[in-house]
Amino acid sequence: MVTTRSVLLGLVWLGFVGYAFIFAPPNQPETFELIQKLSTGDWTDINPLIAALFNLMGILPVMYGALLFVDGRGQRLPAWFFSTGSFFLGAFALLPYLALRCKNEQFIGSKNWWIRWQDSRVLGAFTLVGMVVLLVYGLGQGDWGDYVARFWGDRFIHVMILDFCLLSLLFPTLLGDDLVRRGLGEKKWIFWAIACTPPLGMAVYLTLRPPTLEMDQLAETSPTESLLEV
Repeated sequence: MVTTRSVLLGLVWLGFVGYAFIFAPPNQPETFELIQKLSTGDWTDINPLIAALFNLMGILPVMYGALLFVDGRGQRLPAWFFSTGSFFLGAFALLPYLALRCKNEQFIGSKNWWIRWQDSRVLGAFTLVGMVVLLVYGLGQGDWGDYVARFWGDRFIHVMILDFCLLSLLFPTLLGDDLVRRGLGEKKWIFWAIACTPPLGMAVYLTLRPPTLEMDQLAETSPTESLLEV
């Protein structure tokens, strides 16, 4: 079923793809070498802001996966495919899933070990610590003049920064259903306020949220009881 949300997210995806390939600054000769160094941890001559951003782009897909694998139980779309793709393509891979997914307020079936890991607060805590460390490193030691210059002159850096901003803003598109699956009820505004404070709010939400309720638990647990479990 086509919804306004699906159309809007589809247009955002098309606009982002079009902008990245047509209107973004040109590629630079050293881009491939830069990616190699960032991927292998050789950050000696790299602006800490860029190194931090590159690694944050690896943490964001982990955070989305913590919602996608649970959400995917009620979808015809293979959530694992889009989640895996987001490690390499960021919002380019996630937006089609977000646009095509159906509303899903119940967890289908039983949790296996992988779902339990994605659903755990420990995973959330890892992402939170990782984000804090990278932000302190990048913001504390980074060269903002070089960062801004690269944003306007290098397609890889330009698109990566926009990708980061987009992923930080798209998190609420999955949040509503995730809150219902956890039985948070009327006081879910508390978690909305936390999660909608990018970028750290997403990691804080994953660290604080109660476990997903399976269907038999959902029938037995009241919203107030679920909130008190946090």
